[in-house]
Amino acid sequence: MIGQVAVRRFPALTVSTPRTEVRQLRAADADAVDEVFADRQTQRWLPLADANGQIDGPAWCTDLARQRRDSGDGDHYAVVRREDVRVVGCLWTRRTDWGARLTEVSYALAPHARGFGLAAEAVDALAIALILEHGFQRVELRVAPGNVASRRVAEKAGFSYEGLLRNAGFVRGARVDLELWSLVAADLH
Repeated sequence: MIGQVAVRRFPALTVSTPRTEVRQLRAADADAVDEVFADRQTQRWLPLADANGQIDGPAWCTDLARQRRDSGDGDHYAVVRREDVRVVGCLWTRRTDWGARLTEVSYALAPHARGFGLAAEAVDALAIALILEHGFQRVELRVAPGNVASRRVAEKAGFSYEGLLRNAGFVRGARVDLELWSLVAADLH
């Protein structure tokens, strides 16, 4: 394959913690995903592609997840609360750089599941699995300043604050700065 670069496919994985299971999204998860992304607090902080501010749950769980996975850019995951086997959140990886072995993780939790540490537990487990089991060297989180809950998730999941990326993102159509947080392989030794 001279002149062609082979696309790496994002690794399929399932990670269990005492209270959660992180697994690839399935078509049957679409209603739960709709609930997570329909929440006003979630919409306040996430850049949503759809003009009406909604993410299409069935597409997010199937076509969009498959496209991201097949392109090597990342994947979409369900956060399943083990006590009732209910999908209570979503994690997704993106901006994967296979040469540098890094990826970015984003997350959103349903309102009824917030405040119990489930997001931090799931993010931590996913990041550790990516580093220890799949050879990633760096996992990043980007948080809009003012999103205190998301900053707490980053801290509790063991990520280190690196600095401010000025004018690096957008929320609800407006440009925003983003805090850069990271977990690197050396943090786990």
